[in-house]
Amino acid sequence: MERFGRLFAYIDEKRRLVDRWLDNFVPSEDTPPENLHRAIRYALFPGGKRIRPVLCIAAAEMVGGRAEDVLPVAGAIEMIHTYSLIHDDLPCMDDDDFRRGKPTVHKVFGEALAVLAGDALLTMAFEAMSDVSRYPDPSLPRIVLAVNEIAKAGGSKGMVGGQVADIEGEGDESPTLEKVNYIHSHKTGKMIEVSLRVGALLAGGGYREIEVLSEYGKKIGLAFQIVDDILGEIGDEKKLGKPVKRDRQKSKCTYPAVVGIDESRKRAKELIEEAKRALSIFEDERCWMLKDLADYILERER
Repeated sequence: MERFGRLFAYIDEKRRLVDRWLDNFVPSEDTPPENLHRAIRYALFPGGKRIRPVLCIAAAEMVGGRAEDVLPVAGAIEMIHTYSLIHDDLPCMDDDDFRRGKPTVHKVFGEALAVLAGDALLTMAFEAMSDVSRYPDPSLPRIVLAVNEIAKAGGSKGMVGGQVADIEGEGDESPTLEKVNYIHSHKTGKMIEVSLRVGALLAGGGYREIEVLSEYGKKIGLAFQIVDDILGEIGDEKKLGKPVKRDRQKSKCTYPAVVGIDESRKRAKELIEEAKRALSIFEDERCWMLKDLADYILERER
């Protein structure tokens, strides 16, 4: 992973920005109701690599903007992502006991508080995005468009719809590639794609730039989840921070279940190459981070 040193340094720098923003925005643990805010902060901190908000920032910078221009939306995207993980781990959904190497929220705070923590994070996200005072140079039309895009990506025709299809697909003895593609492109892909779209949109990107970044997002979103499926089968539990082979035990619709490990790897690689080609309108030095990230997705171990 040495060749990804510049990428990791970039991600770490932007992650710290996002973490500081979230720490300042989210109520402290001693703010009533205390248990709710403890549960929220337990889920948010320490987080992962913050890939979605980092993509939002990267897209903004690629079209000439700054991280500060999009931090309210980048932070909101991470809150939406975190809420989805809290709910996804619940016994009524994936029933997971561990997330990022520590007990899931419902295991620590109980199911009712886990549901409410997720609800609160989703609501906070829209509070953050719609507060014009938090943007250094706000453009109300672009903010409204960004909020609308994120609402659609996270709703019934996006992430939530993908989650429903994932649940309904459990136990399917003959899953199709069409069904798996739908689940992955909605449950995971939509929020990755929209992170890039709104980053470019808020930073003043043009139509072609936004559409190119969206296409890149679609490709890496699907590739990311295919690799996730592979790691769920043959990954290292210590590195993943959760058990492997859970998807197989629950007969979930995954790429390995439909086409096997080797074909899954092949498709992920094809998507990554297509994603990098989509960035051809940008100079290499402007899009190095997105190209390196695409390559890293294929080689990641967690």
